[in-house]
Amino acid sequence: PLGRCGRAQAGGPLLAPAAAGGVGLILVQWLKAVGATVIGTVSTEAKAHAAREAGADHVLMYRQDDVAAHVREITDGQGVPVTFDGIGMATWDVSLKATARRGLIVSYGNAGGPVTGVNLGILAQHGSQFVTRPTLFDYYHLPGERAAGADRVFEMIASGAVKVTVGQRYSLEDAARAHADLQAGRTTGSTLLIPEHS
Repeated sequence: PLGRCGRAQAGGPLLAPAAAGGVGLILVQWLKAVGATVIGTVSTEAKAHAAREAGADHVLMYRQDDVAAHVREITDGQGVPVTFDGIGMATWDVSLKATARRGLIVSYGNAGGPVTGVNLGILAQHGSQFVTRPTLFDYYHLPGERAAGADRVFEMIASGAVKVTVGQRYSLEDAARAHADLQAGRTTGSTLLIPEHS
């Protein structure tokens, strides 16, 4: 639901935490294709390189940089109008601090734990912000919406605007290790689980 709920606009700066993950790399490319300025966060130099290759204009190292402060510097103190946060609780505070007055936080993932116990007053304290937790099935509920959404994804891939990067493959039996590696930030790009053939 990137275009439908995220208000991505040409030229506008947007924040994409985990910019080198499977969804993150696709998100960065998609945002660049619609003309946005992308600020991504990553954990390592190798991931910073991957995010830049995908088109991120600014890449911040979330383990050493004050991400919110740097986002405010990049945006002349305003913050980003939209933050696409696929991490969850681990980046919730940064998302609040980096998002502009009346900005939107699209919380779409839980890699760092689900965002729970949200005090709505905190949105007021950070500038009357909005937050949404979209699911695919609400934005593509009707058959026509699903067909149009799928067509758009394949159009972006066919045009070359979005390239899907498979960073690692695990056997299905190693699913627990795959989840642990994803949660610990040891993966880049998309992760595949491959069933063993007898």
